[in-house]
Amino acid sequence: MSEDLGTPVLDNHLHLDPEHGRGMAAVDDFARLGGTHLLVVNKPSWHLGPVPSDREDFRPAFEATIEAVRDASERLPGRAWPVLGVHPGLISRLVDDEGYEPDAARALMCEGLSVAAEFVADGRALGLKSGRPHYDVSETVWDASNAVMRRAFEHGAELDCAVQLHTEASEDLTEIADWAREAGMDPSRVVKHYASGKLAGPTPSVMSEKDWLQTAAEEGEPFLMETDFVDDPDKPGMVLGPKTVPRRVRWLLDEGYDDAVRTAHIVTPRAVYGIDTEATLSDGEST
Repeated sequence: MSEDLGTPVLDNHLHLDPEHGRGMAAVDDFARLGGTHLLVVNKPSWHLGPVPSDREDFRPAFEATIEAVRDASERLPGRAWPVLGVHPGLISRLVDDEGYEPDAARALMCEGLSVAAEFVADGRALGLKSGRPHYDVSETVWDASNAVMRRAFEHGAELDCAVQLHTEASEDLTEIADWAREAGMDPSRVVKHYASGKLAGPTPSVMSEKDWLQTAAEEGEPFLMETDFVDDPDKPGMVLGPKTVPRRVRWLLDEGYDDAVRTAHIVTPRAVYGIDTEATLSDGEST
């Protein structure tokens, strides 16, 4: 029997790999502990096949994610949504391993984003994923990566959708928020994945460590919660497991942070993604 925490419980960023990883068993663990909703982000394209060399090479990872979301939604008290895009680490694969010039890598990654945008445009995906490397790279690679991210913001503005970012660790990404605003996006709809509890600029998706969550709760600002579960059998201890978000919600409630739980699992998802975690929990209808 699944635990009822008395609230929707959303993991804002995790991966599912039914073919190679735990797949629906991970979803069942999440639901059994009280989890209700998931945002499932596609795994990097080279994890599911060869390093892309043209735009169509991105499509299999997106299709696999949508299929996993469909299966997950059947097992959840609420539902799951896909977030699709291009992992910023791809630029290093292309430049360092495949011999691309940074501008050519940028162009290919932007093609991948355009394919992801097609899925958002036809309603099969909720938002986009982009970002820049969280490790040291050359200036030309850094500039190319920022250009890819700024293209994602243009798509976000055109499609009126959120953009999740993988970036370096920081508590101040106001420059990125400014770029989103310049592209026509509301910067609050830009989400910094793997955030700590405090962030200027985009909306933080806080990794569900207790100290970071306590900081976010006491800040009183919009935030989300995530695990970045990678669903890789070769990396079983990497980041956090699928049970973590419901367990941390229980902990936050026990600590008296009821308002923060409502912020992270009802208010912020509605503001950032336009999803209603209460309605989809009670009647199964999507928004």
